[in-house]
Amino acid sequence: MELLIFLPVLLFSVVVHEVAHALVAKWEGDPTAERLGRLTLNPIPHLDLMGSFIVPLVLFFMPVNFIFGWAKPVPVNPNNFRDYRGGDIRVSLAGITANLGLAFLCTLFLGVLLKLGGAGGPPGPVLGVLVTAAHFGLFINLILAVFNLIPLPPLDGSHVVYHLLPPALAVRYRAAGRYGILILMGLVFFFPGAIRLLLWPVEFLMALAESFLRMWV
Repeated sequence: MELLIFLPVLLFSVVVHEVAHALVAKWEGDPTAERLGRLTLNPIPHLDLMGSFIVPLVLFFMPVNFIFGWAKPVPVNPNNFRDYRGGDIRVSLAGITANLGLAFLCTLFLGVLLKLGGAGGPPGPVLGVLVTAAHFGLFINLILAVFNLIPLPPLDGSHVVYHLLPPALAVRYRAAGRYGILILMGLVFFFPGAIRLLLWPVEFLMALAESFLRMWV
């Protein structure tokens, strides 16, 4: 039952992440993603077999306390940006910002559900499904936001680092992106402790959310 709740929440979260990239790219002057049909909440154009299904499912059933996934990267042409440097940074951080926003909304929704549960709101099974979905939404979106901040190409945080480096070093740094996913997969499956260390802000933010929710009970 939990898997049937988990997958739709994950898919929605990664799709919103990619749509945020596409939307901000359009605002910055690049219509590439929109022209290719990626400025949509329809999940089909965004789905990636490995990142949207296989990796999340494997992690869901592994004895680890983190889960992540991804959709197909939105095609962006930074040369179309009115401000190349600033536009690239804003577009790269748009997905992270969207996930943090969803995590905040899930926290508020959980608070409302707790109030309703204490006031004889929706029936038990319905309330249970909604609470589970909101918990997954909070956790998944925090994971996506923090994970994408890791400064390893091609993750979003690497775009910020790229613009802070001297040009020659920046080119080499970005070129390392061809091995980035392999490095991440190696860390996830062979050194899960390293990933947990990198994702420590998730535990901190989850604790803050839980402290906030206790005020609603």
